Amino acid sequence: MKNGVKYLLQKILGFPNYLFLFSLFKIKTLNRDKNERDFLHFIKIIPSGGIVLDIGANIGIMTAHLAKDVKEATVYAFEPVPHNLQALKRVIKHYELKNVKVFDCALGNGDGEVEMVVPLLNSVRMQGLSHVVHQSITENNEGERFKTAVKKLDGITEILNNAKPVTGIKIDVENFEFFVLDGAKELLRKHKPVVYCELWDNENRKKCFQLMSDLGYETEVLSGNRLISYIGEVAKQNPTQNFFFTRKSR
Repeated sequence: MKNGVKYLLQKILGFPNYLFLFSLFKIKTLNRDKNERDFLHFIKIIPSGGIVLDIGANIGIMTAHLAKDVKEATVYAFEPVPHNLQALKRVIKHYELKNVKVFDCALGNGDGEVEMVVPLLNSVRMQGLSHVVHQSITENNEGERFKTAVKKLDGITEILNNAKPVTGIKIDVENFEFFVLDGAKELLRKHKPVVYCELWDNENRKKCFQLMSDLGYETEVLSGNRLISYIGEVAKQNPTQNFFFTRKSR
């Protein structure tokens, strides 16, 4: 959507209503969106009956699909941005998603407080680019800033005390993925969930690859209708930002 159109819609509808209506539209059309075929494949390979983590749930588009399409799943949705959080909760109520629990905090590799930014581009709030302010993140740092709690996944009691295994993790936190994964090492070792990440082509991506390899994961990408290892020529021929981490076969 062009920024000029976004600006008008945000002004006419009000930002909260714009986010909610945009989310409903995307939820309804996601299955026909060719840009989301990787995420739709991720849904298909998540084992049923477990806990699925939606980290960077934003306005609830993928949360709704995870809750509706993964059999017998409980979805834990993590979203710290106030306007996004409001839209997420409206989506959950609208679709009567009884199997979703919301956590209004950021995730990282420690517990405490972090500063976040909602980028502004030509007076348009770019809620999808909201991220933790960090020295390793050099883009989209101009905008509305606020502070929020940050936790590590290995310390979330609702996960630690749950008899269900964590079977899938979707992470989209705008270049902060390494720190989220670094704070979830024990969870990843114990449950070996399939992980789906959007990773920019930078040093943080390389650190994610190494960390996940050390934890017994294979880095894969979607080719056609199957996952293939992201090594050698495959890496050269697939300029993607979407990656799957799956348990190494040996």
